Amino acid sequence: MPEQLMLQLGARDRSLMQRFALAPESPRTARRFWLAITHLGGTGPSLAVAGLPWFACCALHQASRLALLTLILSHIVVQVLKRTVLRTRPTVDGFGMPIRVPDPFSFPSGHSAASMSVAIGYGAVFPIGAAPLLFLAALVGFSRVRLGVHYPSDVLVGQLLAIATAGVFTAVGM
Repeated sequence: MPEQLMLQLGARDRSLMQRFALAPESPRTARRFWLAITHLGGTGPSLAVAGLPWFACCALHQASRLALLTLILSHIVVQVLKRTVLRTRPTVDGFGMPIRVPDPFSFPSGHSAASMSVAIGYGAVFPIGAAPLLFLAALVGFSRVRLGVHYPSDVLVGQLLAIATAGVFTAVGM
């Protein structure tokens, strides 16, 4: 029974990914837009946004610390899971990957975990900015599906890992 359930979930995941992925004939502007969004969850931007305010004072330092710790721990968990599960990245018929992917593994999404880590770190300290930050993190996750490099469950699990990691750090008072 669990094997059948996993097959059904995998088929549903693939169907959703193919429904939302950009078509090969999509306008260049759409492709550029989604590429710009997806790069916000990359290593450089995530580390810069999480780490640079570390040297600031007070609440900004606190937000930076939470974002950076969440980013680092969630990234470690993502990498361990990727190399344990070994789920290959999706393919979309007639559509080559428009971006360079860091590894051949899909589950879970590192970009989704990274962007959610930063959003939660700053949103927890600055609640007024939480909604726009979480929306942007969700958009980064959706961009991974839109560009055809992740299944929706990859994105969801990446985001949930970041939320759980931030929850651990918040619970222990970091």
